[in-house]
Amino acid sequence: MGASQDVEVDAPELPSPIDEEEQRALLQEARDEGFAQGQEQGRADAALEWQQKFDDYLAGQGAAAAQQLSALATAFERGLTQSQQMLAQGVLDLACDIARQVVRQELRGNNEALRPVIQEAIASLVADGQPIFVRLHPEDEHALGPALRSEFAGTAIQWIADADVAPGGCLVEQAGTVIDGKLEKRWQRAVAPLGIDAPWQTGADDGID
Repeated sequence: MGASQDVEVDAPELPSPIDEEEQRALLQEARDEGFAQGQEQGRADAALEWQQKFDDYLAGQGAAAAQQLSALATAFERGLTQSQQMLAQGVLDLACDIARQVVRQELRGNNEALRPVIQEAIASLVADGQPIFVRLHPEDEHALGPALRSEFAGTAIQWIADADVAPGGCLVEQAGTVIDGKLEKRWQRAVAPLGIDAPWQTGADDGID
């Protein structure tokens, strides 16, 4: 058996001791790094919180804006509907004004336009057999009287010239029953289905009421 041999093993190299200055530097570096990380995390948390608050604010503002927009749209729609109604009313009023002028033109100097009104009124009463009184404006009575007397010669009718009855109109009476054939009444009956209040207006230059 051979003689034992001593094996030399290199001892590990020990780190050189750190002096106090280096220790303070390392500690400060660690503190600075930790502080920086804390600041970064703080900024991230603050940014997240601010973003959440901003999102909440926008959501609230968006809801408020949506409500305001809805209210504006409703008001606009209501205003549009009212405008349409006003426009329709204006068209009806204009149509009535035009119709008045047309009627005046037809009646001016045209007594014959009254004849069908008188004929219809008499026809609705003649079956009763009682005397009938027909009141006309003097001009209409003068123009239509002879022909009407001839037409209704077999009927008990008294033709009366009455200045209180406006040109173009008539009043037909029998035993307390009065058929108002005045132009104003006929006009009101004509426009009543339209649902508007458009009374007959006197023409200043035509003498037709």
